[in-house]
Amino acid sequence: MPSFPCRSRQDVSVVDEQFRQLERELGLLLRRAQASSASISRDVHPDLEPAAYALLALIAATPGIRASDLATTIGVGRGTMSRQLARLGALGLVSRRPDPDDYRGQLLELTDEGRVRFEAAQQARRAFLRNALTAWTADEVEALAVQLGRLNTDLAAVRRAH
Repeated sequence: MPSFPCRSRQDVSVVDEQFRQLERELGLLLRRAQASSASISRDVHPDLEPAAYALLALIAATPGIRASDLATTIGVGRGTMSRQLARLGALGLVSRRPDPDDYRGQLLELTDEGRVRFEAAQQARRAFLRNALTAWTADEVEALAVQLGRLNTDLAAVRRAH
């Protein structure tokens, strides 16, 4: 765990309060994201489960990803991943092809229909964000994106270490 250069109890108290505030704000952000995920997933397909949107986003960003790598990235077991991918395949959103380097593996891609539906949902999501952040400057939006990327990288590193 990183240490923070604190010289007094007051400094420790300030840092503790900063982390309490961070925890509150992240918690609120995550609750709001969860609440909107059902709507976003329905934008892709009426029968799509909210958690599956993240899978589609990762597959769209990394076409040809192996199912096992996707499971590791998301942090679920292979059985759970297999069931979720079977559902996405049944909805016509994801296709699988054999991995030429591993006969047991399968490479994943969005189908044409999956890509069209996913991109439409992404456009709607970006429009929502643009609307919500109209008072923000382009630099502020960029700074937030950079800091969230850094946060995600650091959270993933800590998760891998444990």
